[in-house]
Amino acid sequence: MTFHPPLVEQLFAAHSAHCFPSKIQPLVQQFASQTMGLLFPHFSTFTSCSKAALEEELLSLLQLLGKLTRAVCPPGAPTREPSFPERFSQELWLLHESMQADAQAIFEGDPAAQSLDEVILTYPGFYAIALYRLAHALHLHNMPLVPRMLTEFAHWKTGIDIHPAARIGNRFFIDHGTGIVIGGTTYIGNNVKLYQGVTLGALTVAKHMANQKRHPTLEDGVVVYANATILGGSTVIGENSIVAGNAFITRSIPPNSLAVRQSEIHPNSELPRP
Repeated sequence: MTFHPPLVEQLFAAHSAHCFPSKIQPLVQQFASQTMGLLFPHFSTFTSCSKAALEEELLSLLQLLGKLTRAVCPPGAPTREPSFPERFSQELWLLHESMQADAQAIFEGDPAAQSLDEVILTYPGFYAIALYRLAHALHLHNMPLVPRMLTEFAHWKTGIDIHPAARIGNRFFIDHGTGIVIGGTTYIGNNVKLYQGVTLGALTVAKHMANQKRHPTLEDGVVVYANATILGGSTVIGENSIVAGNAFITRSIPPNSLAVRQSEIHPNSELPRP
C-alpha cells in the first residue's frame, strides 16, 4: 500500500508538536479517582485503613501527579520543580475541609438527603464541586491542561460544567445539577445554591476579551432556580437574592431581591428561603 507523502508529513508534524503520553486522559482520570479515594473512603479502592496504608496511597498519588506534571508542563514551568507534588500535598487537607463543608451544606439544604454518606456517594453536584476544587488548586499553580481535563471528566460523569478558573466560595450547593454551566471568570460567594440547567455565562465570546471578566458575580446566599441564565462580567446578583427558574438576567440585581425576569425584580423578604 502506498500512502500520500504530504499526509504522512502532515501527521508527523502534528504528532511531533504534541508528544503527550498516549494515555494522558486515563492518567488524569486515575488521578481524579485516586484523589477522591484518598480524601473520601467512599471512593477508596484499598481496604486497609492503617496510617501506613494511607501514607503509601498518598505517596502513590504524588508520584502520579509528578508524572502528569512532567508530561504536560513545558521546560522551565514552575510546576516542573521536583518539590511541586510535595508542596501540593500540603494543600490537600484544605481541599478536604472545603469539600466536607460542601457536603455538609448539601446535606443541610436538601430535605431528601438522609446522610452525609448519601451526599458524598450519590450526589453528582458534590462530585463535580469536589473535582472543581481539585482542578482549581492546580490551576492556581499554573498547571496546564490537567485542571481543564479534570473538570471535563467531572462534566462527562455528572453533566455539570465548571471551568477550573472560576472562583467559588465555601459551602457551595448544586442540587440535581444536570446542564449547569459555570464560566471561567465567574465569581460565586459563600452559601450559594444552584439548581439544574443554570448558565453563568458571557454576553460575548470575542477572543480579545480572554483576559477580561466575562461572567457574572453571585454574592453570598444567592439561590438560582432551574434553567435560569445569568450573563455578563458586570452582572452582580446581590447577596441573599433569588433568581427564579427560566429567568434571563443581563443586569445587576440588588441584594435581597427576587428576579422573575429582567423587568421584574421584587423584594424577597416575604418569601421562604429554600
